[in-house]
Amino acid sequence: MTVIEPSTGWLSLGFRDLWTYRELFYFLAWRDIKVRYKQTVVGAAWAILQPVLAMIVFSLIFGRAAGLSSDGYPYPIFVFSALLPWQLFSTALTQSSTSIVVNRQLVTKVYFPRLIIPVSSTLSGVVDFLMSFVVLIALMAYYGIAPPVWVFTLPLFVVLALATALAAGLWLSALNARYRDVQYTVPLLMQLWFFLTPVVYSTSILPAKFEFLYGLNPMVGVVQGFRWALLGSAPHIGVLTILAFVMTFVLLATGAAYFRRTEKVFADLV
Repeated sequence: MTVIEPSTGWLSLGFRDLWTYRELFYFLAWRDIKVRYKQTVVGAAWAILQPVLAMIVFSLIFGRAAGLSSDGYPYPIFVFSALLPWQLFSTALTQSSTSIVVNRQLVTKVYFPRLIIPVSSTLSGVVDFLMSFVVLIALMAYYGIAPPVWVFTLPLFVVLALATALAAGLWLSALNARYRDVQYTVPLLMQLWFFLTPVVYSTSILPAKFEFLYGLNPMVGVVQGFRWALLGSAPHIGVLTILAFVMTFVLLATGAAYFRRTEKVFADLV
């Protein structure tokens, strides 16, 4: 006999249940990947077209017209190396923030650890990221840019981008189950977050006295970490990376605790 009881305490994350239901995790993640471009003409090529078109537009507007600094690198490489982690983060956060409401039929009918839903939704953009990364490699070869010896640290920043998206997604998915205004707030939040992240500009243009405050945005450390791992240099990489890890850990811990605290009422709310 299995007795299902509600979680108690803020730190009861139920890791044993997550392992028990790992097959459901794989199924939900694979389902999100398969349905992303279902019944589209271009199909999975959208994963490449979106960042490439954005790179072209940003290069013309911010690189040529505005003349923003690119730290000595060709502007297309400079902006595309930041668009990849941003696209991964944006897709993961957007999917996870509405995951509980979207999967309301599962939540209201079957028991399983609800934490599986936002976690599996976070991974839905990994395939898009890998496809776009091939384009980045081709661009680096075209411009004759070889990655530095510390390129092996790149997976660390990929994980950090996903962890940041999951941290924010846990908060937003739980809040969205109670307040549907969240789903309308997320697009605005992503637009503001984009311009607060050095995707189209370099952190070197910012005054040094604002470095700590700016680094409280964990995606600053992620983007700068990508550029450092791929191109070889990035301003203020040490401080920004440390702040990114600290802020992501705080957001992830508090988000997971809040999610587990409120998941018992999801079935009544969605």
